[in-house]
Formats: sequence, structure tokens, C-alpha cells
Amino acid sequence: MRIEAWLASRVVSGRSDERDETLVEEIQAKAELGRYRIRGFSTFQRVVHFDDVVFLPRTITNSSVRPASPRQVRTTTSLGSRHAKNPMKLATPVYITGMSYGALSKSAKTALAKGAAKAGTATCTGDGGMLPEERRFSSTMIYQLNASRYGVSPRDMVLGDAIEVVVGQGAKPATGGLLMGQKVSETIAEKRDLPPGIDQRSPTRHPEWLGPDDLGIFIETLREVTEWKVPVQIKIPACRVKDDVKLAAKTGADGVVIDGMQAGTGASSEVLLDHSGIPTLPGIVLAREALEELGLAGKVYLVASGGIRNGLDAAKAIALGADAVAIGQAAIISLNCNRELPGITNFVKEVGVEAGYCTMCHTGRCPVGITTQNPVLERRLVVDEAADRVASFLNSMTEEMRFITSALGKRDVHELGIDDLAALNLEAAAMTKLPLVGSERPSAKGDRRT
Repeated sequence: MRIEAWLASRVVSGRSDERDETLVEEIQAKAELGRYRIRGFSTFQRVVHFDDVVFLPRTITNSSVRPASPRQVRTTTSLGSRHAKNPMKLATPVYITGMSYGALSKSAKTALAKGAAKAGTATCTGDGGMLPEERRFSSTMIYQLNASRYGVSPRDMVLGDAIEVVVGQGAKPATGGLLMGQKVSETIAEKRDLPPGIDQRSPTRHPEWLGPDDLGIFIETLREVTEWKVPVQIKIPACRVKDDVKLAAKTGADGVVIDGMQAGTGASSEVLLDHSGIPTLPGIVLAREALEELGLAGKVYLVASGGIRNGLDAAKAIALGADAVAIGQAAIISLNCNRELPGITNFVKEVGVEAGYCTMCHTGRCPVGITTQNPVLERRLVVDEAADRVASFLNSMTEEMRFITSALGKRDVHELGIDDLAALNLEAAAMTKLPLVGSERPSAKGDRRT
């Protein structure tokens, strides 16, 4: 399926025609492999997504409200005031999610750090430890602790502006990270204390904790190591959302990241990509409700991730209950993922598909130098130019959020609420509990921000 399908609307209409057409090829491939198939990028399941809900701008209704111009709309975001002495201060409620040095090239990680800093926001290390250049160029850096502990160092951890404890990812819930041997170069092997050229399959469970009680003790240990200075957030795949979010909040975490099934990855089994977890949209709603039921909404911050493509998606996520969003796939695309570079790349020759159809992140043969450890391919990614594209994309998201917030008669993006939204179809209405367009709108008393 063409990558542009991810950027387009996802509708609830069953499996795509393209998927059905490749069923024979899929069976034949599995007959050759004798196992499940692995690929990168994201699910191509058609599920309820952000295009299935719309904003309802103010016209005669609430005409007494005097909205700010888009330029005057505030987007500054503070995350982590529950326990941390130094909450994260971001210019925009969008940051770059965790993607490891290993899954991505050094150039890609550096460009993301530089681009995020130019836009006044954060980036996350991902699995595999901290790349020194990432810390050097990041204005705000989230240090990720994955179950593998590959490359993790307390000396690096205390340099972070926040800590993220990963329970799982939306693209592969309840399993560990996966880095194929083609990408475990000598440098990555040394960084992760692994033999080069061997597939790295991270453990599923963290060694320090088995359940929520242990996790609470572990989080307090992290706070002691960092002298209670930085926020600690927990990343959870969107599966059994309400129970998981409640347990995470009760451990004393400052924030929760809910990662929907549309989240991207450098490598995952298609079994998990297409058939596990729930969409991001209902994931946000269930997470918000869980925090509300505990009386912790507004105290424990909520970050939404998984398939967020633009500022409108981000604004809808915030209206549904998120305090911020994290992007991965969109950030990678802004680096030039799936773009033919005239005179430089030849996707058909190098990866066997046209630009726009490549999901070969796991192979290490990325033609544009993003998901590779091959120095020849990596040189195709010009760091400063790529950083400018990332910053421009993040700025475009912020401007889109400002524009729609102004149209809704609000002066701060964080004033957006569920009363500003309606659902376009029954599935979206059922999953988000928003009114269906054309149906009677319920009282605004359910709006968390009214």
C-alpha cells in the first residue's frame, strides 16, 4: 500500500482493496519464510482516525466571544508539575517521540534534535541509550528507559529533562523492541553491548519491576537518582487503556503517554501491526476518563501518540483530553522518508518498490539515509537541511493549531475541549462519545474545559 494512504483519511470500511489483492502474495511469502512477516512503518488497517471528527467553529453562537487572531493564540505547554521541580517547558504541545539510534541513523537523530530545538520543543532518545549529539543539540531531551536497558547509563539519564519508562509501543504492544541484524553495525553493537550483525530482540519485561507496586518503587528510585528535578512519564500501548492508565497514575508518575495502534516503528511483526491494540482516538478518550475518575485530570499530564499527521490532528487530540502529542512517522516523513531524490536515489533499484511504497525500515537499506547504519546511504541525509525541514513542519503544526483555536473563539490551544467537536460517523461517535453530526448535541457540562 502506498505510504500516502497513511496521510489520507482512514475510514471504517474493512480491509483495503490493495490488501485483499495481495492476499495470495502474502500466503506465498509466509510459505517461503515459515514465520510471520516483519516490516517497518505502521499499520495499514482502516480504522477510526482523526479525520472522522470535525471542529465546530463559533459563528452566531457565542458571538459575544472575541477570539484572538491566530498569532495571539498561546501554545506554550508545561508538562510535569505534579512532582518534578523542573517541569518541561515547550513552545508548542508537539514533540518528537522516542526513536532509537540504531533504528535511525546518527544523522537522522541529530537532525531531529536540531529541528525540535529550533521549534522550541523536545525530542526523545528512544531505545538504545543516548546519542551524545542528540543531547548536544536538543533544547529539551526526554531520556527513555526501555525494558532492554541496551545503552542505558545513569550518567546519561541525569542529563535528561524528563524520563520516559516504556511499558510498550502501540505498533507492537506487549513485546520488546526489534532491531534486525542488518542494522546492528559495529558502532551500534558497541553502544548496546551486543554482537554485531545479530538480530536484537528486546525483552518484554523490565528487570526491576513486575507489577504496579514494583513500578511505583522504581519510579521513586528514578526520582532519587535525578534529585526529583525532572518529570517521569510512562508510555503505554493503547490496549486495556482505563486499567493501565489508572495503574500508571497511581504509581506516582507525572505523566502518561498513550500510544495508539497507528503508531510507527522501525520493525514489527505484521501480526501485531494490524491486529493488536486500539486506535489512538478512543485511546485518548479512555485515558482522559481514567484520569478524571481518579481525580487526577490536570495533575497527571496526558500525551497522545500514534498516527498524528498535522496540527489539526494534534488540536483534536488536545480537545479530546491530551495535554500534548508526540509524533514519529510525520517527523520521519519531514526528513524525506519515501521521497525520490533526483540524481541520488533509485527506490526501485535499491529497495524494489517505488518511492511512496517503501516500508523497508527494518532492512537498513533506506535510500534516503534515515533508517540505516550504512555510511554511504546515511550521507544522503544532509543534517542541517533535514533539521530545517523538521522545524518547518513542527512550526506548520503549531500554526494550524493556532488557526483552528482562533476560529473556535479560544485564546489558548489548551482551552480546546470536547464541546468543540462532533463525529462524522457512527463508529467515531461510539468510540469518542461525541455527538454524531446532525444529532442533538448534549449539554456542554461534559466539556472538561467549560
